[in-house]
Amino acid sequence: MKNQKNRIFLFSLLLTAMMVQACIATQKAAVEPMVSYQTDLLPIMQASCTPCHFPENGRKKMLDTYEATKENIDDIISRVELPVDDEKFMPFKSKRAPLTVAEINLFKTWVAQGMAE
Repeated sequence: MKNQKNRIFLFSLLLTAMMVQACIATQKAAVEPMVSYQTDLLPIMQASCTPCHFPENGRKKMLDTYEATKENIDDIISRVELPVDDEKFMPFKSKRAPLTVAEINLFKTWVAQGMAE
């Protein structure tokens, strides 16, 4: 009888923990809107990465598509976070204004959310 009570107690405790975890996940999803490439990132990329990484005049690695951005996201994030005086910092040689912390965080959130198109 005591063993059965312990099992019931442990099951109840596990069930409660699972419900709390589900509530926390739901609250996070409600607070953090989904970031998409088309709506959120593409405008930043077009404003900050042209003319070098976008056609017509693009001469560097093209970053003008969802796939290209997705494939290069780690490099993109690391380069926009470098100190401005680092030779690998982007945007290159201050051709454009550096990305803001909020813009960089959009890229990071996009990755964390699974990189929606």
